[in-house]
Amino acid sequence: MGSNGVDESPILEVKGLKTYFFLDNATVRAVDGVDLILGRKKVLGVVGESGCGKSVTAMSIMRLVQSPPGKIVDGSILLHRDGEVVDIAKLDPRGPEIREIRGGEIAMVFQEPMTSLNPLYTIGSQIAEAVELHQKVSHKEAMERALEMLRKVQIADPERRIHEYPHQLSGGMRQRVMIALALSCNPSILIADEPTTALDVTVQAQILDLMRQLQEDFGSSIIMITHNLGVISQMADDVAVMYLGKVVEHADVREVFHNPLHPYTVGLLNSIPVFGRKKQLVPIKGMVPTPTEEIPGCAFAPRCPKAMPICSQEHPTLKEVQPGHWVSCWLYA
Repeated sequence: MGSNGVDESPILEVKGLKTYFFLDNATVRAVDGVDLILGRKKVLGVVGESGCGKSVTAMSIMRLVQSPPGKIVDGSILLHRDGEVVDIAKLDPRGPEIREIRGGEIAMVFQEPMTSLNPLYTIGSQIAEAVELHQKVSHKEAMERALEMLRKVQIADPERRIHEYPHQLSGGMRQRVMIALALSCNPSILIADEPTTALDVTVQAQILDLMRQLQEDFGSSIIMITHNLGVISQMADDVAVMYLGKVVEHADVREVFHNPLHPYTVGLLNSIPVFGRKKQLVPIKGMVPTPTEEIPGCAFAPRCPKAMPICSQEHPTLKEVQPGHWVSCWLYA
């Protein structure tokens, strides 16, 4: 407990996580030693360009990585619950224990709701199925819970919508249904993978407001995966910046925005427009390397304006260079 009586112990710790995909002609190191800490009732933003391993990290936590070809080859995913610690990485991905955790304790809002919702079933029956599975209630009680959740996510005319199919709803409504489905069993952790990517700006703002409100109502912890730093600035308490399967910076959101230390984080912040700022945007040169490449040093070195000879020879470890501010960079070794 902290001095203010709040439980400051983490609810989820990811340590040295490595998830590889073993293909016929190459090994894809999609997640290559990720360390994350998610606090209780906190929002952790995970940011980085496409191809940095954000979504595979989320799928690894949920144990949804398809095997073969994917496999968790190292590391731990520690879920802290009721005085015990469960290493999700060691559970059978098809076993009963992970099925109870998946949906019941950790739920996920996927990037594209149209591919996540079953087109053959009404949205009410899909939410009710999750409730019946995890809460052992009757179908009638589960449908009542589904209707209650549709009201909570502010879907208009929920009594009618509960009997409709996914294709009858707009993109924003489908995303609300996915949030309702994810939160229907009151999970302690919600993973949101690019939850606003396909939505227009107005609906995007509504979804973020909704998620913030529901987090307060349910007391959940959230992992928010996005490439949009504007979303992170609104939603997150802490930020983890990923690059090619590794976390290169991890700190409080204010610290990351006002005192970024890793050159990659600085590059991300310099490449986004800020209202009222006259300074020209500076894009990061080059592309993220493919995760099949064997890179002996820092993967960002070929694109880094501050690269030194050692950067291409050895990979720096993630170190706490200021209280609560972790960076993987030879500038702070």
